[in-house]
Amino acid sequence: MQRLILKSLYAFVLIKYPRIRNDLRYFIRDNYFCRLNQARFLVKDYLVKEQYKEVEYYGEFDQELRYVLPFAYWHHLNGTLKKTISCKNTKEFYFFSKNHEEKYSERVWKAGYDYYDVPNMTHSNSFSYRKWARVPLKKFYKNDEFVFEKPILIIANKYNIEWDNPPLNYLDIASLDKIISTYKHKYQVIYNRPLSTQIISDNSEVLDLNEHSWLREKHPEVLLMNDLYTSYRSKVASFNHLQLMVYANCDRFISMHGGTAALASYFGGKNIILSNPSHGMEHHFDEYKTIFPALSGATILHAKSRDEVFRYLEELY
Repeated sequence: MQRLILKSLYAFVLIKYPRIRNDLRYFIRDNYFCRLNQARFLVKDYLVKEQYKEVEYYGEFDQELRYVLPFAYWHHLNGTLKKTISCKNTKEFYFFSKNHEEKYSERVWKAGYDYYDVPNMTHSNSFSYRKWARVPLKKFYKNDEFVFEKPILIIANKYNIEWDNPPLNYLDIASLDKIISTYKHKYQVIYNRPLSTQIISDNSEVLDLNEHSWLREKHPEVLLMNDLYTSYRSKVASFNHLQLMVYANCDRFISMHGGTAALASYFGGKNIILSNPSHGMEHHFDEYKTIFPALSGATILHAKSRDEVFRYLEELY
């Protein structure tokens, strides 16, 4: 029956969007099926409203932030959330869940395939916000610990294998030097590139940019998230917990394509996202204008190149 419905939905998408590439239609089809699948829970969600829903996910961090976490929060608000299950060091993301299990020690990117348990599953030209609620991470984690004389600017970098290819979306040392030299007088710059030992891997190998020692020597006024973790390790439950606390006090971000960008988009303010249009489906579906700003109301600035990152910085930061 499921295969028949999926075939029918693909035919519908083909008719409705005749000019969209064939491979892109599968994403739209899958999201339609996700929404249709929610009809099975109409009575439980809107009439009975008992705590029954168990939300379980161990796929990509990006998908969890964009689709799964807001779905779980909606069930919390609806009074129907029973349990959440995810990877290690995720409890703080699910602060609203009275029963959260950190079951998985690694992420499996293929776990997102055929995962139809949430109204949105993957990339699409439209999303359902019917069972999707904005998660107030900023409000919950805002604190007096990470407050400085100058406002915070977070550079959330990454340097890892992407789509089985060498790193594509990242700031090299020359770019970091230019940004920091220009803006360190206006902002308290905090640099964040988690080490592979600090976060749960999702099958994208983390490489070494060798920038941390360079930053300590060349720009000692910059705070490194890795160093903050060492200093506050007795006060935070995990590296993710630290990220949430620091990010909650920030309104200016520079982030990279993927989960790095999704996390930074949860905290309002402005977020410059470096995302090369040669890869990734976000560009085809204009998701930097839809699902990303929906996460918190943040202003999302999609930089397609490092030069555009500098242009947005000059114009708005």
